[in-house]
Amino acid sequence: MSPEPATSRRGTQGKSQGKSQETRTRLLEGALRVLTEQGIAKTSARTVAAAAGVNQALVFYHFGSVDELLAAACRYGAENAVARHRARLASVSSLSELLAVGREIHAQERAGGHVALLGQLLAGAQTHEALGPATAAGLDLWIASMEQVLRRVLAATPLGEFTDPANLARAVAASFVGIELYEGVDEAGAHAALDALEHLGALVAALEDLGPVAQRAVRHHLRRAVPGPEGPADRRPRRS
Repeated sequence: MSPEPATSRRGTQGKSQGKSQETRTRLLEGALRVLTEQGIAKTSARTVAAAAGVNQALVFYHFGSVDELLAAACRYGAENAVARHRARLASVSSLSELLAVGREIHAQERAGGHVALLGQLLAGAQTHEALGPATAAGLDLWIASMEQVLRRVLAATPLGEFTDPANLARAVAASFVGIELYEGVDEAGAHAALDALEHLGALVAALEDLGPVAQRAVRHHLRRAVPGPEGPADRRPRRS
């Protein structure tokens, strides 16, 4: 009997790898669906496998444990979510527009069940050791995207040299996470908080609309009023 051709073996291996990746993706999406619809308390190898339509043993074959599956699903969900909105964020040209886009994204993510998912991940991080770092890594993807936008839009305003885009991005992300969780118990209050952020954006937009002379005056005032990295003393003239 002649040996199996190499091209045939490669074709078989490729099909096997493709099937394995398909199963892995089904498990990741099944885990996210169970977390969203049933909550962390009812998320198990059995419920995830049922949602994915595969054998329960495949959870352990592909991920080793339920916790590792949940951590991978968290990263997978965050990567997909950021990718969905990357183009929209890249088109933002002002801070006020960024806040408006943030509200749009919040509405879309809430309608898709992703706000409820985040709540379950944060709750699960208290008892599932692998979920804490994975949830933080997922949030970092959002923060990195936000930082890029903030660096771009603030550079054209008098506030550009007085802000820290990296930590400001974290503050904005933390605000939206808090609002998303708050919305579950006080929807009107959460919407009022979003309105307040938009009003803040309108104030910054007023600075963006100032002419060159007025913007220089604002920068001059801020340089005198805002402490430097070492405190106010570093801005006072030194005497010999």
